[in-house]
Amino acid sequence: MKKHYVTILIGLIGILFQAKALGKALTEEQDKPVFPQDSLSEEIGLIPESLDANVDSLLHTWHVQYFSKTDAFCHDEEENVWFADEVLRERLERLPHIIPMTYNTLVRKSIELYTDRRRSLIRYMLGMADFYFPTMEQILEEHKLPLELKYLAVVESALNPVALSRVGACGLWQFMLPTGKNYGLEINSLVDDRRDPIKATHAACRYFKDMYAIYGDWHLVIASYNCGPGNVNKAIRRSGGKMDFWKIYSHLPRETRSYVPLFIAACYVMNYYCDHNICPLQTSLPLATDTVMITQMVHLQQVSNMLQMDIELLRILNPQYRRDIIPGSIKPSALKLPASTTYSFVDKEDSLYTASQIEGILSNSLLVNSSSRTAAREQITHTVQSGENIVRIADKYGVTAQEVRKWNGLGSNKVAVGKRLRLYVDNGGVAFAQNEKQQKTTLPAVVANPKPQQPTAEAINEYVTYKVKSGDSLYSISRKYPGISVATIQKANNLPNSNIRPGQLLKIPVG
Repeated sequence: MKKHYVTILIGLIGILFQAKALGKALTEEQDKPVFPQDSLSEEIGLIPESLDANVDSLLHTWHVQYFSKTDAFCHDEEENVWFADEVLRERLERLPHIIPMTYNTLVRKSIELYTDRRRSLIRYMLGMADFYFPTMEQILEEHKLPLELKYLAVVESALNPVALSRVGACGLWQFMLPTGKNYGLEINSLVDDRRDPIKATHAACRYFKDMYAIYGDWHLVIASYNCGPGNVNKAIRRSGGKMDFWKIYSHLPRETRSYVPLFIAACYVMNYYCDHNICPLQTSLPLATDTVMITQMVHLQQVSNMLQMDIELLRILNPQYRRDIIPGSIKPSALKLPASTTYSFVDKEDSLYTASQIEGILSNSLLVNSSSRTAAREQITHTVQSGENIVRIADKYGVTAQEVRKWNGLGSNKVAVGKRLRLYVDNGGVAFAQNEKQQKTTLPAVVANPKPQQPTAEAINEYVTYKVKSGDSLYSISRKYPGISVATIQKANNLPNSNIRPGQLLKIPVG
């Protein structure tokens, strides 16, 4: 009898263990992202605009003459080479990385998108990577960030420094105008630092560090770069507080669902392209460059004439100058040159400044605002040309599409050719000389964009005290104080994490 009871007890224990294992398996299965299987777009989410770039159009837009055919010793074909899952997984693990290189069906589909349908784009990006990646790696290293973050620019812009999205995001790192300014980038009708590979990469690094201070997870940092921390926080809440990209996947916006898989796939293809019979386009862009500081108002055409150098190459090396004007008299401004021409520039620099003062900056209907060498709001009129929309017009003048719509009572970004639009632009210190009546017209005080008001705060030595409101996060609070990061606020208040509560008083360093 006793033996019989022991047998029953052992059986019950076995059933309990099986039930526990089954429950754990079911929980793990529930945590796995559900990937639809109907079509490629449904499987990997919305594809970023950068991956729809027309390569032929891209090359002919601004630097076709600096690309040549692929290396004659490289084996290049139009058909992809298929590899088993185990091979792709092992290759990803082999890459030096800090950010997890997760492999699943979604990542595989993203790799196939690059290696099958976007082979021409990969060839272009490989050529541009030689030009941009060394600088990016140096800056990422300076900020002590994972070097593989450079591949995020592949997903963002296809390594096109003048890329402009349909919503107005610009540059290698695709900053929106308000976010770019919040992270210290100068953006007006004269200069757009979002197009400056060095300054924009520094700004992206500051963003990464702010987001990592919030999430402590690189996949979530990358997701937040695409859709913003607000959408990531919402997905975390809807998932029951899970802090894992793959577990909040189904709660994220569609484009963001594809974002991390495409990043991992970009890491793969930019390293294993040879195995898929893809060869880089060879570029003759100068890999060795140097930077000189300009202290006078100078036009790129004057530099081109002085150095007998192609102005298109100067524009490629200095894409941040919208109107070819370097505003050195407003503040010292960088001019990037091929290293081989730097000594020649230094020898002739004085004569360049003399010529600049004599000629003035009058080409392309531009006029130096000589009365005040500072940026000023100016009212101008823009006549819509064929192919333009509100986003492209706003980008041209360093304003937002929302502002253009508001100033002209427009309900959408579509606008008829020939329509005259009223704009109030920060001209960067160089006025638009459209006609004699409209030179140096400034924006009336009632219309001018005022500086954003700081939140109500009590100054205490080198700090202000901020009272947390409902809906606040450390990120949203940091945006109200230019130059202040999430990490700075955490350190000033000895916060162990990013959790805050309404009514809490925070010290914000302002000194």
